[in-house]
Amino acid sequence: VATVESILSWATTVANDWRWLAMWWHIALTGLVIALVRGFYPTRRLLGFMLALPVVSVAVLAGISRNPFNALSFTVLAVLLLRAASCLPVTTVMPASSGWVLAGVGLLAFGWTYPHFLITDSWTAYIYASPFGLLPCPTLSVVIGMTLIFGGLRSTAWSLPLFAAGVLYGLIGVFILEVSLDIWLLSGSILLGVMVAVDRAGGCVRATNSEQSRRLPGDQSTAARHDAA
Repeated sequence: VATVESILSWATTVANDWRWLAMWWHIALTGLVIALVRGFYPTRRLLGFMLALPVVSVAVLAGISRNPFNALSFTVLAVLLLRAASCLPVTTVMPASSGWVLAGVGLLAFGWTYPHFLITDSWTAYIYASPFGLLPCPTLSVVIGMTLIFGGLRSTAWSLPLFAAGVLYGLIGVFILEVSLDIWLLSGSILLGVMVAVDRAGGCVRATNSEQSRRLPGDQSTAARHDAA
């Protein structure tokens, strides 16, 4: 059974040995953010595939570095996200309301500059080499943050796996590994769960019994025509 010390040591090793890969992921993320700020919005399907790629990266690195728990959990998550992305329509993605966008930007920035595990003499290294695309928590923070910005991609199949993974890894980070800053991932994941619940409630409004039995004007005229006949 892995100990807390061994897990933290593993995360530190991955964050530093694969720093070059993290830098490439930061370049890709920077390009995406610049494109979005300049008004280029991809389709929901394309954005889903793009956001699933760093999740695949975490799964592969976990397998290479012999972390079976992360390898299995992120492989399952990657499969669910890729399947959900393949079912998304090719309509242009649109930002959510300002409150959700603000929350998403904050979580995105947190994952982008995740200030843990990377050994460096300068804080600026976190801007371009934090372990996004390498380790679970910063990667989930970025993907969930972007998902919040764009309204969960209007897909429960996309958002629910992210919500579950974010809550799981947020709880592990805060209460088992004692990485207190993972409270931001946990909070962002809960917000995503709230977004899903609100969207489902808004799309599942049912008529009350009195509304179901109430006659509408069109119903009354139709009944009158039948009586006259």
